Amino acid sequence: MSIWVSLALLAAVFCTSTLSGVFGMAGGLVLLGILLAILPVGTAIAVQGAIQIVANGSRAFLSRAFIDWKILGFICLGLLAAAIVLFIVRYTPDLATVCIAVGLMPILVWIPNSWLELDASKPLHAFICGMLGGGLNLAVGVSGPTVDIFFIRTQMDRRRVIATKAATQVLSHAAKVVFYWQATAVLTPLEWGAIAIAAPFAIAGTSAGHWILQRLTDANFRRWTRWVVTAIGIFYLGRGISLMI
Repeated sequence: MSIWVSLALLAAVFCTSTLSGVFGMAGGLVLLGILLAILPVGTAIAVQGAIQIVANGSRAFLSRAFIDWKILGFICLGLLAAAIVLFIVRYTPDLATVCIAVGLMPILVWIPNSWLELDASKPLHAFICGMLGGGLNLAVGVSGPTVDIFFIRTQMDRRRVIATKAATQVLSHAAKVVFYWQATAVLTPLEWGAIAIAAPFAIAGTSAGHWILQRLTDANFRRWTRWVVTAIGIFYLGRGISLMI
């Protein structure tokens, strides 16, 4: 990783953290795509996880008063179940599968409420959210749209949604770093240094996104979330199909 690539990564971390600070996701999708272009799949997923722990952790801290701890507890149980299954089958990701899976995720945010009524405030739904969202995060590196369908249709306001999702993602990304820890052996000290320096950029981006979020209405928050995630998904899907061809 050259000095110019490292500088570009720092800028990307700030911008993607800002994006996530506003919508509670999307930033991780973009950051993973950038990392996949310069690192092996498993390494990219682990590095993205390490950076996202900081970004989501700062977002969760900024909005800690709005975290729903009961929902978070059931989601953690689901995440643990998914991690055990993937560990038992010794899952290993490949680039084409990751891109196609991520590209298809935005379909979920367009499913009508009457077709799939999911509500993270219900214990069983929260457990399923943790199992599906956590499993996908471990398997392909991101799970924002999957987690989102359990939150976006609840009666929770945008601040409670962002706070609880951020806390959920901190735990999910931490599990991802542990799961792919061996894949980080290819990183040099310089690359680890760039990742460490990225931490304050992630916090700064999150703070900027938090400021923007306070000025969004709930209606605009939900509407823009769909379109932003869909645009990113189209890019991933196109890349995945090209890799398979």
